[in-house]
Amino acid sequence: MSPAPPGPQSGGPALELLVHGVGGATPQDMLGDPRTVRISGDEKAAVFRRTDDEEAELHPERYVDRPIPEAYCWSNLTSGNGARALWLLLLPFMVVNLAHWMRPRAKGRRTTTRIYGVLVRLVGLSLTVLLTAAACEVALDLVAWQCAGSADCTRERSWLGFLSSAQGGWWSQPGRRLALASVVPTALVGLLWYLSNRTWSAYESQRPPTGEEETEETESDEVQDEDGTGDEDEDVIRAGEMRAGDDDLAEDGARDGARLGAAVSELPRPPVRPALGRPGFWYGRRLVARLRAAHTAAGLLTVASAVTGAAARHDRGGGSTPLEISGRLLEAALLLGLLAVLWVVFRRGRSEKRIDARLDCAAVRCLPGAAIALLVLSLLYASWSRPGWVSTAALPGDATFRVIAVIQSVLVVALGLAAFVLHRRARHARSAMYGMGGPAVAMLACGLGGVMTGGVAQRVADWLDGPGTPGMDGEGSIPGPPVLLSWQASVLPVLLLVLLVPAVLLALRTWLTARRLAGPVEADYGEGRPDEVRTRRVAGTRARAALTDAAPLIVGTVSGTTLLLGAGAVAGAWASGEVPGEAFGHTHGLVESAAETAQSLGSWMIGFGSILFVTWGRRAYRDASARRTIGILWDVGTFWPRAAHPFAPPCYAERAVPDLTWRMCTWTGRTGGRLVISGHSQGSVLAAAAAWQLPPATRRRVALLTYGSPLERLYGRWFPAYFGPVALRELRSELDCWRNLWRHTDPIGGPVLVPAEGRHPEVDHHALKDPVVYGRSDLHPLPEPILGHSDYQADPAFAVARRELLDRLTPAVPRQSQGSSGRSSG
Repeated sequence: MSPAPPGPQSGGPALELLVHGVGGATPQDMLGDPRTVRISGDEKAAVFRRTDDEEAELHPERYVDRPIPEAYCWSNLTSGNGARALWLLLLPFMVVNLAHWMRPRAKGRRTTTRIYGVLVRLVGLSLTVLLTAAACEVALDLVAWQCAGSADCTRERSWLGFLSSAQGGWWSQPGRRLALASVVPTALVGLLWYLSNRTWSAYESQRPPTGEEETEETESDEVQDEDGTGDEDEDVIRAGEMRAGDDDLAEDGARDGARLGAAVSELPRPPVRPALGRPGFWYGRRLVARLRAAHTAAGLLTVASAVTGAAARHDRGGGSTPLEISGRLLEAALLLGLLAVLWVVFRRGRSEKRIDARLDCAAVRCLPGAAIALLVLSLLYASWSRPGWVSTAALPGDATFRVIAVIQSVLVVALGLAAFVLHRRARHARSAMYGMGGPAVAMLACGLGGVMTGGVAQRVADWLDGPGTPGMDGEGSIPGPPVLLSWQASVLPVLLLVLLVPAVLLALRTWLTARRLAGPVEADYGEGRPDEVRTRRVAGTRARAALTDAAPLIVGTVSGTTLLLGAGAVAGAWASGEVPGEAFGHTHGLVESAAETAQSLGSWMIGFGSILFVTWGRRAYRDASARRTIGILWDVGTFWPRAAHPFAPPCYAERAVPDLTWRMCTWTGRTGGRLVISGHSQGSVLAAAAAWQLPPATRRRVALLTYGSPLERLYGRWFPAYFGPVALRELRSELDCWRNLWRHTDPIGGPVLVPAEGRHPEVDHHALKDPVVYGRSDLHPLPEPILGHSDYQADPAFAVARRELLDRLTPAVPRQSQGSSGRSSG
């Protein structure tokens, strides 16, 4: 290897703050030393140094030619203890939360932006209702209503004997069985509330170090910043209107008097800040508390509706006037509760312009409390003695799943229209799916929720029915789950067949691309005697890395097909009222066979998926390495704050970004030194977000070094309102020193595509060679590996880029004498 380049030439202390990417890394690996010490932080996230560097600020003579290395480890935020395995249950909620942040840039469309935010929040609310309804389907319908009401089913399951209608015990009446079984979905809602509240206290309550003076928010500010997701464009518009107004008034002043124009020209102009640079962006405490209250109430009201609906339907034909009146009053109260939930979800979104530390006590406390009261009243009402009541067929209200599916489809289509309007006003050529990424991902969240809930119901029904097939043979002991769930399972094989088309096309394109890249690979290395095998390996790696850019095709195909097949499933279930195998039982033999095959395969696939899901979760609970693997999914999916669903896994960036910002502010303020924050992969996204949050005085002493960065390739395309070309250019203008390293063989990182402008040089380094050398040489007698997304620091260009960044920074006079590293006393 070539000798290390010299360190920074300008004076003053220098610090390199390393931030790892997805999958986590130990401080020992990041710092290249088995002996490390924690400088600040806790067991979830902390800053580490090598033991020899603990008091580096007291010995500046040792670091004349190199920066002080420091590592920020945040992997335990997403893969810490065994409770993280429960987050698998929250996967659809995480996906729909991503849809909120995928909206196109808003350009003068404040109302449309608010509509987009409301629609995503409504999709999230529908997923909570769907999950709770699935729990009600399993516990109330399949177990308490169908199986406990069937002598054949309870005969084989002694643990249900006390509920059996054949036993004639106190619990044998259907209403009392439903009241007892409602403990299961109620406990599920309580678990979701607990997880959300616990993580809310640990993540959403981390205050950033900026905007401390802006802790109060007036009611007028609340109205103006109701959604808070697209205000960067509104700020630009308002600032432009003010400047235009200044020009107009200046012209009027030329006619009417120069004094007016002079006065207007002295008016302060509001600063224009990108969204990720606002004080309240990483402080979503208020919104999450409101949404948590609304979703908790929605779940409890869903349980109460399932219990009340069955009893009220019986009372309306039973001749008991007091019970009938009580049922109607309860149903009216439940409807009012639903309207209250919708009002809370509609009322306001995020507030980002300031740190909003208030809580909406009326919504946070009263709404769940009222829902609990209604649930208790519903259980008492259903438990009232009704001697002649027997449970037959399925539980009344099985159309709930059809209604939910229709509502979700309508919301997704409306979301697509809102995204289309926004994208049309601010087109970006590299935007994923022409701005339709948000609606597509919302559709995937609905499909994922349907598969998860339907899979559980299908497996429980098969278990209770023994050798029978619910809904098919007519010989089973129970009618089975709603037919819509069978229709939804039946479309899974069709969806996989459709996916084969783009999969084959992408495989063919990758093969052709690899052949085409053979020449450019050899030209890059200037190899006179090329090795065909080596060339093919490098070219193939580059071609496969380019598959990342085809993700919009896959997502679009899956989401579009899911929408169409889902609509067909709802129509088939509603029109026939039978499972697909029975609905097509009297058609052409080929059609009948295809329907039965699709139903059987779909049922098997959804069952296998459910078993795999439970097995994966159980293994993650016990095995830390498996938990870290699942943590990679959370590393990517939970970067964004919880803006659409409060039960989604928590946003680790709401802890990590304030951590990094505090560390950079305190170290540079105390030492007056220079700092380069060095982020790899997802760590580069955290580093950029933290740099946006820095005060201007600190930002002048901080450089940004990104490598293997998805800032433009993934975040810029899928989240254009926050990491699009406008936002990245703004970040470059605020950071004088920024360098990005990338490789053609990297499937995740890429160039940020921020060109040189004025005094700012181009951010992107030319593509690093991977492998470093083509073949064997005196310095490299063995073949060098193809590194792809890893080991950027092993490339000599890394040290050169870091040195150049530090050389461009100017040290400042420290506010106090240099002391210790700032290690916490705890």
